[in-house]
Amino acid sequence: MSIAELLANTLSADQQIRSDAEKQLQAFVVNNYGQYAALLAQELANESAQAFIRTAAGLALKNTLISNEGQRKLEFSQRWLSLEESNRANIRQTVFTTLSSPDTRTSSTAAQVVAAIAAIELPQGQWPDLIKNMLDNVQNTDNTQLKQATLTAIGFVCESIEPEILAAQSGAILTCIVSGARKEEQNQEVRRAAIVALYNSLEFTRENFEREGERNYIMQIVCEATQSTDVSVQVSAFECLVRIMQIYYDKMRFYMEKALFGLTVFGMKHEDERVALQAVEFWSTVCEEEIDLAQEALEAAETGDQPDRLSHNFAKAALPEILPVLMWLLTKQEEEADEEDWNVSMGAGTCLALLAQCVEDAVVGPVIPFVENNIRSSEWRYREAAVMAFGSILEGPDHKMLANLVNQALPVLIDMMKDPSPQVKDTTAWTLGRVSYLLIECIKPDVHLHPLIASLVYGLKDSPRIVSNCCWAIMSLSDSFGSSKDGASPAYPLSPYFEGIVTELLTTTERTGNESNARTSAYECISSLVTGAALDCFGTIQKLTVTIIERLELSITQHNQILGQDERTAHSELQSNLCSVLTSIIRKLRTEVAPFADRIMTTLITMFGTQHKASTTLEDGFLAVGAMTTALETDFTRYLDAFAPYLYQALSNHEEHQLCSIAVGLIGDICRALQEQSLPYCDTFMNVLLQNLQSPVLHRDVKPAILSCFGDIALAISGRFDVYLEVVMMVLSQASNMRATENNYDMIEYVNNLREGILEAYVGIVQGLKTGEKADSLAPYVNQIFQFLSNTYNDPERGDTLIRGIIGLLGDLAEAFNDGQIKAAFHQDWVSAALKEGRTNRSMPGIREVTRWAKEVRLEE
Repeated sequence: MSIAELLANTLSADQQIRSDAEKQLQAFVVNNYGQYAALLAQELANESAQAFIRTAAGLALKNTLISNEGQRKLEFSQRWLSLEESNRANIRQTVFTTLSSPDTRTSSTAAQVVAAIAAIELPQGQWPDLIKNMLDNVQNTDNTQLKQATLTAIGFVCESIEPEILAAQSGAILTCIVSGARKEEQNQEVRRAAIVALYNSLEFTRENFEREGERNYIMQIVCEATQSTDVSVQVSAFECLVRIMQIYYDKMRFYMEKALFGLTVFGMKHEDERVALQAVEFWSTVCEEEIDLAQEALEAAETGDQPDRLSHNFAKAALPEILPVLMWLLTKQEEEADEEDWNVSMGAGTCLALLAQCVEDAVVGPVIPFVENNIRSSEWRYREAAVMAFGSILEGPDHKMLANLVNQALPVLIDMMKDPSPQVKDTTAWTLGRVSYLLIECIKPDVHLHPLIASLVYGLKDSPRIVSNCCWAIMSLSDSFGSSKDGASPAYPLSPYFEGIVTELLTTTERTGNESNARTSAYECISSLVTGAALDCFGTIQKLTVTIIERLELSITQHNQILGQDERTAHSELQSNLCSVLTSIIRKLRTEVAPFADRIMTTLITMFGTQHKASTTLEDGFLAVGAMTTALETDFTRYLDAFAPYLYQALSNHEEHQLCSIAVGLIGDICRALQEQSLPYCDTFMNVLLQNLQSPVLHRDVKPAILSCFGDIALAISGRFDVYLEVVMMVLSQASNMRATENNYDMIEYVNNLREGILEAYVGIVQGLKTGEKADSLAPYVNQIFQFLSNTYNDPERGDTLIRGIIGLLGDLAEAFNDGQIKAAFHQDWVSAALKEGRTNRSMPGIREVTRWAKEVRLEE
């Protein structure tokens, strides 16, 4: 079967044909990657082939070159670079030539493949003539299709390559892009492609933006493009302005005064919604930037420092002009709007909410007259716009300013839950949720609560969208009035309504289908109610427990009757919902769940036996088991043998890293619950965890959890952990050597997470061995531990949460070696600096107490 036939079969409606073709292609990749890549390139370039086959070939080739996952990305790069240079050169040339294909989909796909190859080869100093050839394509041809595709490729290359790699050519690249974006360019498709390329290269051209003359020219080109007669060019230009504001806010003051203010306000009024949406998005971006800057200024003031950046207060200055436009746009709802489709009314609501957070009290005065004038309108669009405007300004302004307004509005809003318009009811439910979440002090239990709950429960009988928002509003009430601390409160304001609400929510979950996530929202609402419930609700929760178990049991018996993929997905989602509610119940009832324990564990273990290894239901089921370990503690032992095979299977499922991560956490839960009774299982636990650390496939994000888990095991078995000490300390030493390159923020975050895992491992090991009177076995590793602590503390990129862990471990070490045998290690300068930082830190909860304790223990030793 030819490569074209295989590609066509991967798009077949027949699942078996599709699956067979995918397996054959995968085998081809593994057995002869070079030939596979060459054939895909040839098919992409084949002008006689059908367009969809050519596109499929290009995308298949691209997908063998790039990946978002770090390890796979490295593997793909190495595989490509291992091909003979002549083979790679032929593929490159074939793909590059395809940029001139008259079929726009094909040439666009070729641009993606060019960028994917460039992302691998340019950092290695290969494909040296790529940039020159691309610039020639744009500057020395009359073929507009070739220009357009090449500009697209240039944008993709700039987006995927570190700027320093092409620093010497950045000026020429930018000149090329800008030449295509000028108003003098007659072909609007070429112009749009150039604007999009500019958008993708904005990070790449940072140095050019630093130079005022070049920045002025770029801004002129983009602003002129917003006035193009071609709407697609206008949209791309406004998108470019949004991105520029995100990256270069600090340099925008001059341009806001001269052009951007007027252009964007005018753009918000554009008759084409695509343009208006991007103009609204521009102001949303301004608000987001200024909200962040206000937070930075607040944090700097708390420490007595000056903020690194200052807000220009663009939003506050523009308020009189943009606010009326936003409120007008709120009235532009569509009668049958799909909630998945973003429209200008939704965009305006989001922008208004951000504006309220940004300018705070200043937004209230202009908005309230709009609300008052329209909330009783005979036209549903104006009623809905009034409610949306009111709900949008509840976060940001001072609560005292809003309290009286909310008190006046609540009876009106509650009554509007019976409005004839579903759109009005939907937005009203959302607004009531906002009030419950943000201004709970305005809801007086003896005045508002009964009619409010009655209106929301009434809404549970309505359309799925309204059900979802009513569920969120009830959840907000539960979160605000409730307590998650083991039901310590004897009663709470929702107690009289608790059973009635749960009953209605259970009825809601019996609807067929899950449109607008209504069923999922109802189950989430039940979970939230259980979490916040008071002691006087426990009888209802126990009855609920039986209902949820029965539903889960029924879903298991129905498992083999599920046929279609959509049915399987819905069934899996239902089981996940039930497991999530069960987890909340277990966490709430704690020891009182014991009478249900056998039935719960039997049901969960039976369910695990029916699940595919990639099922998300397994994740939710494992979380329920984790809650059971905490509730039952040592009594969980009787279930471990039956559950262990599923646990080990999940730990070995490296492709499903989230499930694997939950399974790692579950080992920690089991060890904490069983304490020394976990000892018979620890050899297997340790072997599986160590194997996982060595896996080239397992996602790196699981590895910090594994290291932390070593600490959980050590705490559980105390002195008996010494048999694992040598190998674990070697692993921790190797992990400590991980470093992040500068400005690689993903890697910096990962290294900080890894260090947290290492810290937690060391804490558990030190405390466990001390408890087991075997702290002396740590003596050979003291230098290793202190070196790790020193390197971590002195790393300018360390996360703030690490300092508390560092200080806590110092205290544990001082306590473990209290005869002074490691006294010299505590006299290093960085130790004193760390303790001083902890003592003066006011922003991190608990750190000052930990520091005080660590200092006392250190002085005693």
